[in-house]
Amino acid sequence: MKPKIVQVTAIGMSHVKLLSKLNTTLVKEGFEVHSVCTADEYTNQLSKDNITFHNVKIDRAINPIGNIKSIIKMVKIFKKIKPEIVHVHTPVAAVLGRIAAKIAGVPNVIYTAHGFYFHEGMSKTKYKLFFTIEKYIGRLFTDYIFTQSKEDFELAVKNKFLNNNNYLHISNGIDLENQFNLSNIDNNELVNLRKKLDVQDDDIVFTFLGRMVKEKGIIELLEAFNILSSENQKVKLLCMGSMPASERDESVGELLNKYDSKQITFLGQVSSPEKYYAISDIFVLPSYREGMPRSIIEAMAMKNAIIATDIRGSREEISHRENGYLVEVRNIPELLEAMRYLASHPDKIESMKESGYNKTHSEYNEELVVSKQLKVFNEILERG
Repeated sequence: MKPKIVQVTAIGMSHVKLLSKLNTTLVKEGFEVHSVCTADEYTNQLSKDNITFHNVKIDRAINPIGNIKSIIKMVKIFKKIKPEIVHVHTPVAAVLGRIAAKIAGVPNVIYTAHGFYFHEGMSKTKYKLFFTIEKYIGRLFTDYIFTQSKEDFELAVKNKFLNNNNYLHISNGIDLENQFNLSNIDNNELVNLRKKLDVQDDDIVFTFLGRMVKEKGIIELLEAFNILSSENQKVKLLCMGSMPASERDESVGELLNKYDSKQITFLGQVSSPEKYYAISDIFVLPSYREGMPRSIIEAMAMKNAIIATDIRGSREEISHRENGYLVEVRNIPELLEAMRYLASHPDKIESMKESGYNKTHSEYNEELVVSKQLKVFNEILERG
């Protein structure tokens, strides 16, 4: 009989974008893998990967009535499946999933912190509230904590988020062999892509990938680039990503309309971001908070210099002045200065590209991240 594991996230996109390699490896290793999340445009992919999908509406914000309904539905599913392991991800889904798993009597509950919800940019009151929730949900409803960032790992251990010592720093990783491998991309395809986007050989190309919401720093980026493009006609900005239906913010949408210019292209969701990274020189991620951003790792693998905010996760991936620049959150002048400097110093861009590429290949291979988790899963099964 196959061992059963249930993966819980808020939305299907997280299963496909964050957990695909882990889930497909588990299937190959003989696990019966179940997915619990809110149905979206990505959930059709799960059945193709031999993963059983269970549609549970999980809000991405605190909503007492909706949250209780989610817990009740998950308890029923867990009791029916009887999994050996429930593995939870993303802030609200992770809290609700852990409570449901313990109520249902699941013997092993694992939480991967892709980035604790509380962060240094919050007010002290808000930080303390979410810190306390995380700490006691850990102690009461969690058997293992995996963290992607070292900062989160050290904080969880120091503050005893568990009643045991089952902490593991797994880091983050990407597919360096197939998807994010420059040698696998057809140069003719890149030539055609540059032509389609009107990118000239001597243009300096900036890229962004993320949800089109304020906390990703998209407004600060567009403000800074608007000034830079007025000074320099040889810069381009490619913005990848859309605004999820669950996070519609009309004010952001209206602001984005201001920045319609020949030097900025909004691409929406793209299926092959590696091709856009491959024609890019500098990747910019001015987020207010992150866990351990994959987008920076992806861009470095495709030889991009990086500009990002000095926050958890990003500062772990970026060695300031070596493979990129770290700037203050919401600081448009500082962001502009970093963009302006690199746009006028192509030699610095090239050295940063090489440094980031080397760092990615030495530290961020997805195979290693998956193997660390698989080892724990197998140890759990061996213990019965």
